Amino acid sequence: MSEETSENVISFENVKFSYPGAQGVYALNGVSLTVRRGEFLSVIGHNGSGKSTLARLVNGLLTAESGKVCVFGYNLTEDKPESEESVSGQNNGSVLAKSARDVRTRVGVVFQNPDNQTVASIVEDDVAFGPENIGIEREEIGRRIDWALKAVGMEEYRHATPARLSGGQKQRIAVAGVLAIKPEIIILDESTAMLDPKGRREVIEVVRNLNKREHMTVILITHFMEEALLADRTIVMNRGEIVLSGTPEEIFESGDKLEAYNLCLPRISGIIGALNSAGMDIKSVLRSDELAEEISRKLPAGASFSALSNEDNPNESETPHDWDIDIKNLTFTYSKKSPFATKALKGVNLHIGEGEFFGIIGHTGSGKSTLVQHLNALIKLPQAGKRYRKKRVKKGSPAPELPEITVGQFDLSSKKCDFKSLRASVGMVFQYPEYQLFAETVFADVAFGLKNFNKNLGKEEIEKAVRDSIEMVGLDYNEVKDKSPFDLSGGQKRRVAIAGVIVTRPGILILDEPAAGLDPLGKKEIMELLHKLHREWCKTVIIVSHDMDEVAENCTRAAVIADGEVVMCDKPDRLFAKHDKLLSLGLDVPLAVKICRGLEKYGIEIEGVCEPEKFASVITGIFGGKSNA
Repeated sequence: MSEETSENVISFENVKFSYPGAQGVYALNGVSLTVRRGEFLSVIGHNGSGKSTLARLVNGLLTAESGKVCVFGYNLTEDKPESEESVSGQNNGSVLAKSARDVRTRVGVVFQNPDNQTVASIVEDDVAFGPENIGIEREEIGRRIDWALKAVGMEEYRHATPARLSGGQKQRIAVAGVLAIKPEIIILDESTAMLDPKGRREVIEVVRNLNKREHMTVILITHFMEEALLADRTIVMNRGEIVLSGTPEEIFESGDKLEAYNLCLPRISGIIGALNSAGMDIKSVLRSDELAEEISRKLPAGASFSALSNEDNPNESETPHDWDIDIKNLTFTYSKKSPFATKALKGVNLHIGEGEFFGIIGHTGSGKSTLVQHLNALIKLPQAGKRYRKKRVKKGSPAPELPEITVGQFDLSSKKCDFKSLRASVGMVFQYPEYQLFAETVFADVAFGLKNFNKNLGKEEIEKAVRDSIEMVGLDYNEVKDKSPFDLSGGQKRRVAIAGVIVTRPGILILDEPAAGLDPLGKKEIMELLHKLHREWCKTVIIVSHDMDEVAENCTRAAVIADGEVVMCDKPDRLFAKHDKLLSLGLDVPLAVKICRGLEKYGIEIEGVCEPEKFASVITGIFGGKSNA
């Protein structure tokens, strides 16, 4: 790094901060940190470790209780320049900040939830908001809107209303709004959590280019280990303290230390560990192409293995079950007959059998959330409404096919459908379920749905059901029942929200991005919880996810939605074998499939393997000379 870009633009000295009502528990506890101009720093840590607090202190949204936070030479803790030199505005050729407002115009933060950052009713106005507030000229604002929207792939939505966009599309707009300010420091606080794989790649690539070409300082707070690998330096936070610091390679080679801080090793480390346990002596690497090269040196030339079956219609049972889901010709348009009309679903046909752990994947805005919201009639079919009138059909024209949905014994096409019973039987957990919380206590929040669906339940029955649900999600009933749900950690809030849905013991449980924004251990715990519910009493679990490894490791089948249509539906091993098709749809493939693709360059063919454990088993089987891995 050159001398011009080597000075510190951020400096923390023994910084402490606690939130009101935290009772002496510090969100940051004696943090000391410096960030150089032009540095790309990644920050990882468990939920509640202090990462977001760190971000908010950098641009003055929060003020430290003690210690010192300096950004561009301005002491945000004392709200004054650090020295007379700062007043002159120069230091090694770098302009220093003269006020807290000046700091905020030069430090852009993109937070996790885009709904908390949207301020306008039209996309271009939302992107223009920041530049307008810092006094940029109108013509330049127009150019910045064009550039920022193009950078995040949202040009065609310039005149759309943010309220009608998907969660991932809103997040892109939030990123564009910060990019339009052209800050000198950009902080991404889990801001790619709701994006599809293509969207994550595009946003991170834009940020990397700004870092490399324009020396923009980047702080990336993330739970995606592959994103953390792109940084110059990584820090690990635990309980408000920085416990590890070094290059990404140094951090991820620390092994057991990460697990001690409630983090999981990257999947690639688990694969390498399994291969080395079999005596393969694989060097520690962190990228799929590097691991493919390592493995190729240990296997015989021309080695091959295929786990693909010849089933044409896997898991399509001819015998109906009590909780089968059938969707036929489902179409839906948002803001119909308005300038903002958007066709979200275009004739979806799908069967989900009772007993499946079913995945739904697709690019941002593909219609995934719209689809699942039909399954418990949050969005009703038109013919189920009281004022529906059949369209007149012209002579000689075929009658229009009306959409049909059956969920178990419920016919959602019928006006006579008991929608209250349906919603008690089909539980829905939304993106960021912690934002569903509203009651004064955890008990009241969890009991709310139960009381509404079962008016005749007695006090003791309600208490038992609430206790069982809270304990089922891994929380201590006596410890949390009287607490405000808003005083809990992020992971605890999510568990309470799930408890509020499963308290009615729904036969079908639908979760829209259930693990988004959680640390690796939290994701693992949530998936283990869902499997436990599935084994014990929940007939069918449906998850909407952008995490291909999550789908590969957990789902019996998965459907791919693209532009409002089901384009593929199959078992994960067969689905991810069509990797080129998935990549063309803006999606990704699991890590094991990426390594298999890398092995193709060395003449080694591995097909139908998408789970890390199975992949390691296949490779060690070939290495050991077994005919059947």
